[in-house]
Amino acid sequence: MRVVSSLREIEGPGAEHPPLAITLGNFDGVHRGHQLLLRQLKDHTLPRGQALAAVTFTPHPRKILHVASEGFLLCSETQKRRWMAEAGVDWLVEIPFTRDLSTLGAQEFLDRHILIYPQLKEIYLGWDFAFGAHKSAGAEDVRARCEGMQIKVEICPRFDVGNLHVSSTRIREALATGDVAIARELLGRPYTLEGLVVKGEGRGRRIGVPTANLRLDEDLMLPRRGVYVTETASRGMIYRSVTNVGLNPTFQETNRPVVETNILDFDGDIYGETIEVRFLARLRDERRFASVEELVTQIHLDREKARAHSAG
Repeated sequence: MRVVSSLREIEGPGAEHPPLAITLGNFDGVHRGHQLLLRQLKDHTLPRGQALAAVTFTPHPRKILHVASEGFLLCSETQKRRWMAEAGVDWLVEIPFTRDLSTLGAQEFLDRHILIYPQLKEIYLGWDFAFGAHKSAGAEDVRARCEGMQIKVEICPRFDVGNLHVSSTRIREALATGDVAIARELLGRPYTLEGLVVKGEGRGRRIGVPTANLRLDEDLMLPRRGVYVTETASRGMIYRSVTNVGLNPTFQETNRPVVETNILDFDGDIYGETIEVRFLARLRDERRFASVEELVTQIHLDREKARAHSAG
């Protein structure tokens, strides 16, 4: 997959413009609905000799249009690119999102950023697709604009898992309540935080339970404060782990929740390395303990529950 900032940059080996099918959206989390759509499009476009491009925005429009008081993104840029590539996307078009762009009317946006590609053959949009200033237009407006241009516009139906509608919003709602099982069902994979391991206060090592402290993009959404069964990916290996998302109430509380992971059966030095923490199940709420000894006892109970969960 190649990453560009405009459809104008897409070209084939001989600098020609290959026939192209595109889909537009934020693709936050690249959840099961996104995956299904992209794989279906790949199966459709490949035998027709068309390249598949996904058009999105960077940064996420919410970062520009709202004062973000807390994290909201469901994946990092690196994760998003990796998962889009795995779903079969040939070209990821990351249009820079600015306040000026946000004021463009729907028709102007289409003319400046989408219909500029000379070999555009098909456009696929979600049933709830909205665009233009104040999201004033939708998929039917795109279809009307492309009428007579020999560009096919398809509107894709919503995707449900059981009685759950798959959407980034529904996943955020699940994470806000700590329901990482529902989030996993909707994502098609465990909710995953990717971050750099940094030195913390060293309390975990002093009490015999060393933790990996993650430095995360502040725009990433954290699950509800609490303790979770997780698995941690590091150096190509997967380890069972217990992860606390919280404010360290037994010690001095922090202003922003921190993510600390105790990796079971591991004693390597991974400071300065990027790891992934995958949330499997919620164990309990975070709480203040009367003593460090009481905290250590609870941590060992959490570790045993994590082992039992992983083994099952």
